[in-house]
Amino acid sequence: MLRFTDSLTGDKTDFVPRDPGKASVYWCGPTVYDLPHLGHARSTLAFDILVRYLRWSGYEVCSASNITDIDDKIIARAAEEDSTEPELAARFERAFIDQMDLLNIAHPDLRPRATEYVEQMIAVVADLVDREMAYTTDSGVYFAVDRLPEYGALVHRSPEELREGAGARVDVDDDKADPLDFALWKAAKEGEPSWDSPWGPGRPGWHIECVAMSLDLLGDGFDIHGGGDDLIFPHHENERAEALGCERAFATHWVHNGMVQVGGEKMSKSLGNFTTLGDLLEAWDPRALRLLVLQTHYRRTMEIGSDTLDQAAAALGRLDTFADRIGQADLPPSEPDPGVVERFRSAMDDDLGTPAAVAVIFDAVRDANRAIDIEDETGAAALASTVTTLASVLGLGLGSRGSSAPDPEATEIDAMVADRSAAKAAGDYAQADSIREALTTRGIQLEDTPAGTTWRRA
Repeated sequence: MLRFTDSLTGDKTDFVPRDPGKASVYWCGPTVYDLPHLGHARSTLAFDILVRYLRWSGYEVCSASNITDIDDKIIARAAEEDSTEPELAARFERAFIDQMDLLNIAHPDLRPRATEYVEQMIAVVADLVDREMAYTTDSGVYFAVDRLPEYGALVHRSPEELREGAGARVDVDDDKADPLDFALWKAAKEGEPSWDSPWGPGRPGWHIECVAMSLDLLGDGFDIHGGGDDLIFPHHENERAEALGCERAFATHWVHNGMVQVGGEKMSKSLGNFTTLGDLLEAWDPRALRLLVLQTHYRRTMEIGSDTLDQAAAALGRLDTFADRIGQADLPPSEPDPGVVERFRSAMDDDLGTPAAVAVIFDAVRDANRAIDIEDETGAAALASTVTTLASVLGLGLGSRGSSAPDPEATEIDAMVADRSAAKAAGDYAQADSIREALTTRGIQLEDTPAGTTWRRA
């Protein structure tokens, strides 16, 4: 049975869906005020893998992930660029989707935009006000944290502990009765987008967006809510508080992925290690990033850098070489090996253990190559079918045609790398050096590894 580490309890819990045979999943999408970064890729890949595995396991999945298209940062950047908020948000939403497509991330079944759900957000705020879980001020409507005994359960801290660091993670506002109280509705400011409401013109607070969208689209008591673990507080804690304040069942399971480090430090603009996803995808095969994510457990902090990406690219090269070999081996049709499939399933059922699941695939590649070497076509065919099937479950296309983003230049570079390898094998080192120099001139860096030569754009 599939088990997750639930952020609310801190324990591994069996996945028991609300509706037998079905699974409803919501994860927080981007606030579209800038280009996608590595953290967006890591989180979205984590939930893409989760949804793919649920579907392969036989669940009928309804997945939803939002676009926050109105926010303080969007307003500020639109003003800087002398643009409008809708124009700016649409531009960065398109960039996000395009780069997720390069990573072969399946689109969620539902992708709501915050601006499309303002009416539903107002209804949730009104319900909280009616239940005296919220109060109004000149600056807007605020949730009263002290009226919810369960507040702090998701982050495993008491309100008193959270208040000690409130200024670092929540908005400081003299209008609030408590530093932890948070905005449900923000009163309009001159020149900013606004909507009419019972409390005057304004716009929704951040947390209310996901509550209104997830409950409207997936219903009360939906199965899984997730996102990066940096969202646990205040965002997800406050979402949960809003739903409970309305006496509505919210997510049954909370699943959070770990953060990204670059050079051993958490990625951030202030540290100067904030690398856009586009920069990475120009330099490495997008599949290398997916494989690197798969080789790190989703709850662990992961390091993304040239060394780790090169290692993933080399591992990907071994898988591609195998896929190309079986494509030329004329093996008979076969069903996957049930024993290997069961080992893969056991790894994934244990809190989405993708590192162990990937190891199962590489073991099958090794055994399949041995079977081909000794001309055991039956065994090789079963293992080849297994590798192809299980890689597909993880969204990983294999072989020279496996990339999710065909690139004519990459095909040419692959051919030059192959010519260089052939020249070295023939002892024609002058020709090999000439090819390397030509690639270097084009900004291509080569790395010779025991598994073969890999390349990336400098």
